[in-house]
Amino acid sequence: MKIYNLFLIFTFYINIAHGDIDSESYEEVVVSASLMPISIRNSANSITVITADEIESTAIVDLSDLLRDIPGFAVSRSGVLGAQTQIRVRGSEANHILVLLDGIEANNSSQNDEFNWGNISALDIERIEIIRGPQSSMFGSDAMSGVINIVTKKAQEKIEFRGFAEYGSFDTSNEGMSIGLKDKKYNARIGLSKLSTEGENISRMGTENDGYEINNLNFNSNWIPSKNLNFAYFGHKRFGENEYDADVNFDQLIDDQDNHAKFNNSNLGIKINYINTDIKNLEHSLFFTKSDNKNSDYNENIIQNITTSNKNQARLVNSYFWEKSSQRTSILMEHEDEEFKQEGIVYDYGEYGIFDPNQHRNRSSKSIAIEHRGGFNSNISFAVSARFDNNSEFKNGTTSRIELIYTTPNNHRIRSTYGSAIKNPTFTESFGYYTNFIGNPNLKPEGSKNFELGFDLDLDNKYLLSGTFFKSKLENEIDGNAIDPITLGYTARNLDGLSKRQGVELSSLILLKGNLNLNFSYTYTDSTQFNNDNYIDEVRRPKNTASMKILWNKSKASSFSLNLRYSDEQIDVVYPDNVILPSYTVINFGSRFILNNKFTLNISLNNLLDKEYEEIYGYNALGFSANVGIRYKY
Repeated sequence: MKIYNLFLIFTFYINIAHGDIDSESYEEVVVSASLMPISIRNSANSITVITADEIESTAIVDLSDLLRDIPGFAVSRSGVLGAQTQIRVRGSEANHILVLLDGIEANNSSQNDEFNWGNISALDIERIEIIRGPQSSMFGSDAMSGVINIVTKKAQEKIEFRGFAEYGSFDTSNEGMSIGLKDKKYNARIGLSKLSTEGENISRMGTENDGYEINNLNFNSNWIPSKNLNFAYFGHKRFGENEYDADVNFDQLIDDQDNHAKFNNSNLGIKINYINTDIKNLEHSLFFTKSDNKNSDYNENIIQNITTSNKNQARLVNSYFWEKSSQRTSILMEHEDEEFKQEGIVYDYGEYGIFDPNQHRNRSSKSIAIEHRGGFNSNISFAVSARFDNNSEFKNGTTSRIELIYTTPNNHRIRSTYGSAIKNPTFTESFGYYTNFIGNPNLKPEGSKNFELGFDLDLDNKYLLSGTFFKSKLENEIDGNAIDPITLGYTARNLDGLSKRQGVELSSLILLKGNLNLNFSYTYTDSTQFNNDNYIDEVRRPKNTASMKILWNKSKASSFSLNLRYSDEQIDVVYPDNVILPSYTVINFGSRFILNNKFTLNISLNNLLDKEYEEIYGYNALGFSANVGIRYKY
């Protein structure tokens, strides 16, 4: 599909809009784009919010499938449900995006600081807040390309009970329940679920299916003992296993293997908010979090490798408001401790040395940040922020950011940001030992400078249109597929020169007559790295992606959705020469029927045309699948 065709489609759907947008349906949503929660209108960032209704109406099983519709996102999944899934934002790496669970940092330090989207369920989610663009000045190293905050559900009624059961292709079952309590001063909700599937063969050869199982527990509570004090507690646990294949003879093709991995992830957090009554307009927020991860790899039920990590973090934010809260200054103080362990079999390769994967590493950081948000008048607002990181293992880091928003009298917005960001080398890149990969402890942190210019148009209350141009320059990019000249194995190294990312994001939200809604998004991304005096395209970053979603609310009791996703051709790593993976278009269909005030029926049909394609070389994507589910609430 050519670029101009995508723009023609986009223009066509703008011109057929007939209905008026109900402004009450699109309330300003508080998001985590600042040291304190703010509304979307007060942020110059590119922001997308996915609601619980969107998640439930599409009846999805894999949460990462929802993120394929987000502008600037490129999703790569190694085959079946539960497999390793990476998300690259605006041409960046998968470990450049910070993922939060109710504000708790959930990136896995034992898996290259990435968040494995294959190991999370789409259940118990109230909304997903997606902030694109660097946020290091407020969140530090992992937020180089943005932040995704997954907010879990709270109890909505005094006593509530909900249950569900869904079944589908590949012997997939998804079952769970939740219980909630709510009164004026207390709110608590716990959700339990289990998802399992026999899967499908993901390699180009063999017949063995690769299955998956995940168990989820989510707990969310809130206690308000007085009007000035608020306590919140969050708990998340995910454990299970997934089967996978690997390239064992190094011919660059995936071999049918009896491999499986077990995972156990937990995230805990306690948050205290206090409004000082002695000093007017002063608010304090204290957040203690703990994240633990364990990953074990097996071949034919013989353990091969174990990696574990834990992160303890304390964040204190003090905020002062003045001029009727139109001006606000916040100061952050943060302390973080991280631990990494790897255990495995020691191999002696003679003249090539001893291969010892057993590692035990620690690092810590102390940070301070300041942010000011305000406005010159009712039309112009701004924000400035800066952060200083004192790290035990790396050179001290300093990042900053400035935002500017101009709101026109008819409610259009022009927004711009400029700032710097950093990403420290991961434990894996520095000390990891995997098959023929040996880490490099001499890596330097990556650093970037970023510019963004965007607009949000609300034209005659008929449709909303947003566009963003982004550009960034990255120095010291870490290449995890470098060849070590001594061992001839893979290692990580900092690249010379600047890596460049630039592109355009477009999205529209249109309400047509007859309760017909249309969402459209398009992204052009040009991501290159400096190599042998030339700039070459980075791998697994399609230049053009597009998504169109049509939602028809036929009545209060039924709705239907049709989703088309297009991904351009992309390059993947196949040593010594890269290959081009062809472009593809996938069509999905979903429907929801509210049978009565207690039961809801969901039906989803995925990859309707049974399209064969690969997002990672050698890993077949899933073909056509169908899922049917029933939900109950009391």
